[in-house]
Amino acid sequence: MKLYLDNVATSYPKPPDVYNAVMHYMINIGANPGRGGHSSSLEGSRIVYRCREALMKLFNFDKLENVVFTSNITVSLNMLIKSVIKDGWHVITTSMEHNSVLRPLSSLEKSKKIQLDILPCSKEGILNIELFKNSIKSNTKLVVLSHASNVIGSIQPIEEIGRLCRENNIYFIIDTAQTAGVIPLDFYKLNLSALAFTGHKSLLGPQGIGGFLISDELNNEALPIIEGGTGSLSESIFQPDFLPDKFESGTMNTPAIAGLLEGINYINKEGIKAIRDKEEYLTNLFIQDILNIDDFVLYGTKNSSLMTPTLSINSAKLNNSELGYILDTEYGIITRTGLHCAPLAHKTIETFPEGTLRISFGPFNDTKDVKYTIHALNNIIKRM
Repeated sequence: MKLYLDNVATSYPKPPDVYNAVMHYMINIGANPGRGGHSSSLEGSRIVYRCREALMKLFNFDKLENVVFTSNITVSLNMLIKSVIKDGWHVITTSMEHNSVLRPLSSLEKSKKIQLDILPCSKEGILNIELFKNSIKSNTKLVVLSHASNVIGSIQPIEEIGRLCRENNIYFIIDTAQTAGVIPLDFYKLNLSALAFTGHKSLLGPQGIGGFLISDELNNEALPIIEGGTGSLSESIFQPDFLPDKFESGTMNTPAIAGLLEGINYINKEGIKAIRDKEEYLTNLFIQDILNIDDFVLYGTKNSSLMTPTLSINSAKLNNSELGYILDTEYGIITRTGLHCAPLAHKTIETFPEGTLRISFGPFNDTKDVKYTIHALNNIIKRM
């Protein structure tokens, strides 16, 4: 049995009810929701409705129809960015972003449609609020950023950023890939225009499901970028303009939605605070121990309350790819090495182009896992 420490990429294992829900749907229901009036299709629609409702409650949102499903958060961010931006907009993001934000924005900048500012963050991965405030222009219309880094776990001050966006009539979109399900998120308290989520990370659902919550104001700016069958207005050759159908073309991954619903149910049962407290404890334990091994560099903040359980390290004696290989093949410890799809984040923390070895804990890890990992790292370095 391997020790899985790559929860930033995708959480594993999942709660048993997640697996059971996916299999139950595929074996006993099978049909497409919204594509028929028979009992199986209706049962699929009920599951989709319940999952929308669960997401709405999780993020303190109050518009069920404005909860949209996609195949993953990358698709969600592309749809949000490319459907709303207008020529001449000034858009702000940060140097800690995943390529799911950087690539669509950079593509639009290259085509001369937008002015883009990628604001530098500190070596701890945090955006300076004064720098952000001073970067706002008369044509600043959109801010897009990750709530937390997928490289070093640094959590951005999004409540302050959201307040400034509201005061300046700027749309605010956040990428919650690293925080949804482990840090409380309140759509209105954060002054969000849209919240993009993925199901397979801290929401503990399967791969292949994501989505977004969108305000009416941002939706009014948006045009659908994918059009097709929705199960509604089938007599028309034009895409429906009402939510969620406006953004939900084609067959849904309903088995994954059923699994995601059970992932959220597990989180609600355990409590986000309890999950957060446990992961923070494991993170702090790892930080204390790794700092006692002279050969390793730990990047980002050393304060577990200011980060998710995502830790990047390097050794002067061994390339991170070699270190990851040894951990996997000799100790059965699964980590992630390289650039983690966030090149500017690595430039920010000065680990470009080699990247880092990334360790990320999840709700099913425990103290023994931390101690065993530290033991393995210690042994490997001593041997070098």
